Amino acid sequence: MKFSVIVPVYNRIDEVKELLDSLQNQSVKNFEVIIVEDGSSDPCRKECEAAARRGLDIKYFYKENEGRSIARNYGMDRASGDYFVFFDSDCVIPSDYFRNLEIELRKNPVDCFGGPDAAHSSFSDTQKAINYSMTSFLTTGGIRGGKVRLEKFVPRTFNMGYSKEVYQKVGGFREMFSEDIDMSTRVRHGGFSIGLIQNPVWHKRRVDFRKFFRQVYVFGKSRVTLKLLYPDSLKAVHLLPAVFVIGTLALILLGIFVSAWFFLPLALYFLAVFIGALLSCGNLKIAFMAVPAAIIQLGGYGCGFIRDYTKKIIFRQGRDIEEEISMRKGK
Repeated sequence: MKFSVIVPVYNRIDEVKELLDSLQNQSVKNFEVIIVEDGSSDPCRKECEAAARRGLDIKYFYKENEGRSIARNYGMDRASGDYFVFFDSDCVIPSDYFRNLEIELRKNPVDCFGGPDAAHSSFSDTQKAINYSMTSFLTTGGIRGGKVRLEKFVPRTFNMGYSKEVYQKVGGFREMFSEDIDMSTRVRHGGFSIGLIQNPVWHKRRVDFRKFFRQVYVFGKSRVTLKLLYPDSLKAVHLLPAVFVIGTLALILLGIFVSAWFFLPLALYFLAVFIGALLSCGNLKIAFMAVPAAIIQLGGYGCGFIRDYTKKIIFRQGRDIEEEISMRKGK
């Protein structure tokens, strides 16, 4: 069984070096690495050439900037593996990842798989707080963590793969936000099996709260696009951030103008986030930082969702609905 690791890169030299170092240290070498430089002004060619001299089976391609999805598709067209595996450039891969992956796929074969991400001990406190927020049941319902909770498992491109047969039938990624959710939906609709493999990667995520807000705000907007593409895809768990935003504003106003007791539900929730982070991370500073991380995550996602749901669903403005339907039909 051979894997093709496909990584789109855009101005991420330091991250790519760490990723390649971790791939160099894998306990088994049943994979090739395909780096697709998506029009970077600061390319990582030298880092890739250095990795090749150290014995890593790596191919480097430079193309004009068209987006990460097109870059992944470009890499798949040049891949020779039985499975295509996708990592983000800000990931670090544990040394037994491919050994564990092959064992699990031989034991329980699936056409498409995904796994969780985690924070490495070397990551900053901010990255660890964001990682907790992105994987905790208290903030996501567990849908981005390592267990299946409130929604069917959906692989994400920081730790995802599918067989060559899937690519030949379903095709590649669309250039859109939440392209991995769209891809997983198309794989499921194509009749292929999807499975969760408990084989985590270390994922750096965003390095500060401002960038984190921008990221989750876009996630919220993209959930509305997915609703237009797949009308049955919107579940109750996806509405929770919007409920959080509206409920928080209501409780704050009631707390100010009616009674301070209305602040209690918010205080209890943030206390639960703090305690959960403390138990999970064992660090008081990270536990404190997890509270604003949770506020940013739920608030950013909720605001993005409310904005585009109001604009595109209620008022039918902005992106044309027929364009969404054409995308769903693959036109």
